[in-house]
Amino acid sequence: MITTNLTMPNKPEQNLASVVGAETYAVWVNMLNELVPQGRTHRLVPLVAGMLHYAVAIAAKKPDEKSGTASAVQSLLYAAEASDPSEVENYLTEMVKQLFRDAKVDYSRTNARGKKYSILESTCEEFVNWYNMPWE
Repeated sequence: MITTNLTMPNKPEQNLASVVGAETYAVWVNMLNELVPQGRTHRLVPLVAGMLHYAVAIAAKKPDEKSGTASAVQSLLYAAEASDPSEVENYLTEMVKQLFRDAKVDYSRTNARGKKYSILESTCEEFVNWYNMPWE
């Protein structure tokens, strides 16, 4: 886990492309555009959580952006420190929503019984539990 001594920004800029680069971000957008419409949520969630963990790894290598004004880098680093999915959701919601908007796909879903749920919420749970191995 990455440790930081940062204070939470008031209103972070939410731009994953500024962290991972335009080329990587464009690949992610294209992947989601293709996979989400017919994709199964339990397969999409780890994909998006993996994207976010990759973004955290990149953010951790940007020491010059870890302080000062609120940024996506800071939000990612705060999320990496959080242990509660709802707290992670506070940090990552705008970035993930923007990613899905850019991919022109919806992160909201409805199950066979008509109950609404969110790929975003499930992604935050997966993000928090990324390194957990319950069988150990």
